[in-house]
Amino acid sequence: MSTPQQQPPQPVAEPEPLWRPGPERVAGARITHFHAWAAEHHGAPAPLGGDPAADYRRLHRWSVEELERFWAAFAQWARVRFKTPYEAVLGSADMPGARWFPGATLNYAEHALRSGADGEAALLYATEDREPVEVTWAELRAQVASLAGELRRLGVRPGERVSGYLPNIPQAVVALLATAAVGAVWTSCAPDFGARGVLDRFQQVEPVVLFAVDGYRYGGKEHDRRETVAELRRELPTLRAVVHVPLLGSPAPQGALEWDDLTGAGAAPAPGGAAPLDPSVFEQVPFDHPLWVLYSSGTTGAPKAIVQSQGGILLEHLKQLSLHCDLGPGDRFFWYTSTGWMMWNFLVSGLLTGSTVVLYDGSPGHPDTGAQWQIAERTGATFFGTSAAYVMACRKAGVHPAADYDLSKVACVATTGSPLPPDGFRWIHDEFADAGQDMWIASVSGGTDVCSCFAGGVPTLPVRIGELQAAGLGTDLQSWDPAGEPLVDEVGELVVTRPMPSMPTGFWNDPDGSRYRDSYFEMFPGVWRHGDWITLSSRGTVVIHGRSDSTLNRQGVRMGSADIYEVVERLPEIRESLVIGVEEPDGGYWMPLFVHLAPGAVLDDALRARIRQALRENLTPRHVPDEVVEIEAVPHTLTGKRLEVPVKRLLQGTAMDRAVNRGSVDRPELLDFYAELGRSRT
Repeated sequence: MSTPQQQPPQPVAEPEPLWRPGPERVAGARITHFHAWAAEHHGAPAPLGGDPAADYRRLHRWSVEELERFWAAFAQWARVRFKTPYEAVLGSADMPGARWFPGATLNYAEHALRSGADGEAALLYATEDREPVEVTWAELRAQVASLAGELRRLGVRPGERVSGYLPNIPQAVVALLATAAVGAVWTSCAPDFGARGVLDRFQQVEPVVLFAVDGYRYGGKEHDRRETVAELRRELPTLRAVVHVPLLGSPAPQGALEWDDLTGAGAAPAPGGAAPLDPSVFEQVPFDHPLWVLYSSGTTGAPKAIVQSQGGILLEHLKQLSLHCDLGPGDRFFWYTSTGWMMWNFLVSGLLTGSTVVLYDGSPGHPDTGAQWQIAERTGATFFGTSAAYVMACRKAGVHPAADYDLSKVACVATTGSPLPPDGFRWIHDEFADAGQDMWIASVSGGTDVCSCFAGGVPTLPVRIGELQAAGLGTDLQSWDPAGEPLVDEVGELVVTRPMPSMPTGFWNDPDGSRYRDSYFEMFPGVWRHGDWITLSSRGTVVIHGRSDSTLNRQGVRMGSADIYEVVERLPEIRESLVIGVEEPDGGYWMPLFVHLAPGAVLDDALRARIRQALRENLTPRHVPDEVVEIEAVPHTLTGKRLEVPVKRLLQGTAMDRAVNRGSVDRPELLDFYAELGRSRT
């Protein structure tokens, strides 16, 4: 049986970078300091000077070839505090089953709270209609210490689960850190999840405490969630306590505890230098002790309950945030997210670097499309994180961020959630260049599965249009063909051939590890296969082409859906699109393109012709769809990803209850169209 042919790379000349970091930025970057220190103390290749790209390639090669030496060096440089020393860096390098730093004990929350002068802002909390509010380091430490003590008095023990039905507010951060402080396991859902979606997640882990709001504000409206919370209380029999967070001001329901009563016991120290942390607050746990449970989207079955460790997240997030995002004291770190997405956990970890974490609870587009840029202005953000979809929406809406808002403090615009199209790179660069700003653009790609990035930003490297700057340090990222052979400058499967500390320790309620193995290690035993199409260029840059489990495959050539979206959504008439490749029983192949039109646009023959022409000219004739179909809107997961795989299943005639979990979809009623279309074709 022949294997599908890889799509050949487009022959292009070496592109001139869109942006290069200046000498001062390179010299001042934390990754530059780490490189010099690691060369002096741990045998890393010495920086050559004068060629940051060559220096990074040498450092990255060392970090994956000498994986244990790299992580030992980084832990020392980042001042990771091991209460008891480790016996080895890697007790076992097998995947799955790698054992990091056996023998070591530590606490994630202790590291998150150790930096920052008492009177400075640890959190900056903004909403749609209120001025930002500071939570100082002293206040944060005091609230965490108080809540940790109350959790212990409630009988919460290491390893027990504590859940949050909370938006992106300071109380959620305090609850996570207090949970980690006592060695319990945190898990959360955003309050825009309905009861069924929450129960599909929380019932798996059987929480003993639930923190819950009475409602939330979004898009200028209040959304009452008291009925949902009541249902959660009825359907989670393991709960020993419910803590009421009165975001809308309603009284606590019967039997619930009040948030203020649990967080007022800690006395904040007097302003001045950083107060010493009371070590008794923090349970010292093994490196691989569970920190939190995250969930897959759950669109095609029960969400996977992904367990990540205290030590693994601590090290991976410190590396990613300090070296790749270049964050430290004095920075203000913003990323638009909700507590139902891994980026919220990543955002909270900004505290590990001593940065001020900017929390925004509200709609990304209220009162208008420029809302996120306005938050950056109001909070003085130095690092601005958002989604690629938001960037493209701003471009289409005619938003001019650097002209419309004071973003002079922003040093980096970062995107994730989906590949940033080339036009997105150009738009960000041009908007800030026109205002005289030298803007670093960091498009990053990772996943909930590792709660981190496989590839993305490096502050010392140039930025090229449509490309992620490099694979992350300590990440042996490769592109493989179906036979497991590495590819360069060709599309292949995204694989990681050596373990990362933040890879899951397993899935909850998966005692023999079979579900975990099947999810990542079935195709290439012993190697992590993530499920993305990727190109690694010969110069070390990375291009993500979209999910490989919703593959477009015409005449043996595999194509990425992201490439099609980038071309189609460049047309002003197209707000968003969805392309699906359907294998038919008779051996045929049907590839429809569904388009959500911009206001006032009409899908007539002329527009269909322009879509086909754009795809043929910018990609290949194989990328031209068989049909172009107008839809009301594109369905997404609750974390904003296009629903490619479930829609494909519906179009193949799979019954709704077998194709998709409707509770995991932002607008489940949109799926009925595809189900009916699938029935009519079978």
